[in-house]
Amino acid sequence: MPRNHRRTGRFNRNHHRVRVMVPHHVRHNHRRRRSRSPSPRSRDASPGRSPSGTHTSTSIIVGRGRRIRPFLGLFGNRHRRPLGFNWGGRVNVIDYGYVRPDDDWTDDDDDDDDDDIDQPRMQGNDPRGTRTKPDRDDQEVLNVAAVDFLVPENVKQHHTDEFDITELSRPKLVVRRGQPFNIRITFNRAYNTQKDDLRLVFEIGDQPKPSKGTHVEFILSDKDVKGEWGAAIKDPSSNKTVINIAVFTPPDCIVGVWKFKVDVVKKTDNRTSVFRYNHKDPIYMLFNPWCREDTVFLENESHRNAYVMEDKGKIYAGTYNSISAKPWVFGQFSGNVLDCCMHLLDICELNLAVRGNPIPVCRKLSAMVNSNDDGGVLTGNWSGEYSGGKSPLSWTGSAMILEQYYEQKYSVQFGQCWVFSGVLTTVLRALGIPARSVTNFASAHDVDTSITIDLHFGDDGYPLEELNEDSIWNFHVWNEAWMARSDLPSGYGGWQALDATPQETSDGVMCCGPCPVHAIKEGEVNLPYDGPFVFAEVNADKVYWMIQKDGTNKRVHIQQNAVGKFISTMSLRGEREDVTKHYKHPEDTNEERTAVLRANRVGARGDSGRNAYETGPEDVKFELDFDAENTYVGSDFVVKVRCSNTGKEQRHVAGVLCASTMYYTGVVADEVGKKPFQGVILKPGETKEVVLTVGPETYSRRLKDCCMLAVSVMARVKETDQVFTKKDDMRLRKPHLVIKATNESRVGQELELHVSFTNPMHTTLTDCVLELEATGITDGKQYPQGDVPPKGTFMTTIKLKPKKKGKKQIVAIFNSKQLEDVNGTHDVIVR
Repeated sequence: MPRNHRRTGRFNRNHHRVRVMVPHHVRHNHRRRRSRSPSPRSRDASPGRSPSGTHTSTSIIVGRGRRIRPFLGLFGNRHRRPLGFNWGGRVNVIDYGYVRPDDDWTDDDDDDDDDDIDQPRMQGNDPRGTRTKPDRDDQEVLNVAAVDFLVPENVKQHHTDEFDITELSRPKLVVRRGQPFNIRITFNRAYNTQKDDLRLVFEIGDQPKPSKGTHVEFILSDKDVKGEWGAAIKDPSSNKTVINIAVFTPPDCIVGVWKFKVDVVKKTDNRTSVFRYNHKDPIYMLFNPWCREDTVFLENESHRNAYVMEDKGKIYAGTYNSISAKPWVFGQFSGNVLDCCMHLLDICELNLAVRGNPIPVCRKLSAMVNSNDDGGVLTGNWSGEYSGGKSPLSWTGSAMILEQYYEQKYSVQFGQCWVFSGVLTTVLRALGIPARSVTNFASAHDVDTSITIDLHFGDDGYPLEELNEDSIWNFHVWNEAWMARSDLPSGYGGWQALDATPQETSDGVMCCGPCPVHAIKEGEVNLPYDGPFVFAEVNADKVYWMIQKDGTNKRVHIQQNAVGKFISTMSLRGEREDVTKHYKHPEDTNEERTAVLRANRVGARGDSGRNAYETGPEDVKFELDFDAENTYVGSDFVVKVRCSNTGKEQRHVAGVLCASTMYYTGVVADEVGKKPFQGVILKPGETKEVVLTVGPETYSRRLKDCCMLAVSVMARVKETDQVFTKKDDMRLRKPHLVIKATNESRVGQELELHVSFTNPMHTTLTDCVLELEATGITDGKQYPQGDVPPKGTFMTTIKLKPKKKGKKQIVAIFNSKQLEDVNGTHDVIVR
């Protein structure tokens, strides 16, 4: 061997000892040079690294008669020589590596040849894989020259061709488990099916083990092996230097990033040699909703398109009486999103052996999307103060959040429920699990698992917010994921509720689900996971308490239909779909009440005294009324209490009507109006109204993020001591952006957008920013804008250049200090 190679690594004394047989010429050369001092360049090299700091590979040469410890060093590109490892059965594993004669070898004592050693896992420095020609004596041995993953062909068949990483200059292979994919292997000579044996090796994780399913190897055959690992030659009858192979993976295969190797097995009279090829590119393995044997299999093709392949959509928000659709770019195929998802699986402390099971995978991911316990993706913030981060209302999609997290490796700031849900939908769809965002209006947050929401009033009619630990969110967004539930009795598969928003801990961690939606409907809240919490969100009873002057509590009213309204998701046609019937039976039916009682037996309070409260004659009917659909930011809002005497005697009514700004989580912020009423006299059959009007000059500066208002009324009938209490909420509507542009464009061709809206407020909008996002067109860019005068018109022009073909949706959002989340969309076909 030449003597002019520079040393690139040092002996790592922590490395495992392996039996190695050293050829005579190498042993002689090593003894001559072992006393030489390392070059100045190599003195700074750390064990296992080259002086430049790059990782190096183990190189070992097999011959006869000597045992050495392995060293770490980056093999040179010249003087390649096969590396052999003597196994207990005279098996030489010859890795296609590169030898440097002056690496720091340490001689050890001679020993017999029968010690068992672990097969080393080595990597070379070739851009596609480590490979070399055999020794002169082994020229007849089959040698892998190249492996082609046939990425364009495979990703099309596996419905993964939308991933950006499959279109790079060096594309990555993304496949779905339980479905064969093809590879092409090129050899140094013709492959002979009668004489040559090939073994394919797949590994995942830092310490692959056959017992854990993380190291898999199998001999190439000419038979289809479905339902388990295997490979078949697609043209077995011919002897070619290039062969095509179909690789089969099991439908419960571990989801993650796999390494791929090829072993060429040569057998002689007294030994077996294995020549190994290490491919440098990974294989991304995903769940497969197209595979009937996969636990995430989804029968309907249109459903698979909607819940796996669709990269844009709507997340519903607002109030049950004023629902709005927030456009959202899921972007599961964009940039490094898939790499980020694989990173989350790697750091979530989920055992690799169960990474093929969507149940623990989804549960872990519901924890990893929030940052509370594990440095996850997104930090929640409901304070209204977002310095040091980004307002949750200003996000337009998930991809920018995930890419920022993957690049920086610390939590992105900030998110609220719809952002957490949008990100989790993206992660699940990227991994191949059918998922959708679901919004529950009038969503209860039960902090004590009583499955009731308790609200308190003083006897003067004013709400006592300091006593209200439970709350009812105007809306709350969570997720559903589709999967079989083999851990539960039959009938509980299908959609499972998940929630990444950090609200309450489960098993000590901020996570929620997966909980079968059907179990929630039937009140079977003892089934895993987190049934009582999810049930309370959609079907808790709302209990009103009066704190009397002597300090005692009096239950004055139970409202059984106040929680869980218009549960919504985006339909296959892009419209709002009401899925309330999947979560609960129709209100006030025997089936619905039975489910509530069944759930309550598991709740902290049980069902004792649930409906026990004293009532007298209730001949006065009350109604709280406001126009939620047509009340806009910048206009007056009007609230009415309508009192109707249905009895035969005169009644006197007194009470108070209040209005406050609020956060969408149900937390009251600032009072903006109140109207006490005394001595309202109602003759038999008479109806009267109490009206509260609040102008924009009163509420504008006190509005919180989502422009929500809380209204409450408490009224008492003097003659019968009848008490009426009700608390409701409303959303002040916002204008929408008007986007005008051509409906068609071409890749690389300039697309001009004209964006406008009218400021509805009586104040100037300052600190204005327009943000645009569209997969394949733009990645969430911000465009600062000038001030918008009171009642003035905002107009701007933005120029974009599409990067990918297909039907695209541009999502735009306008934010200012005074008014946020003015959004709009525009569809365009890019050719």
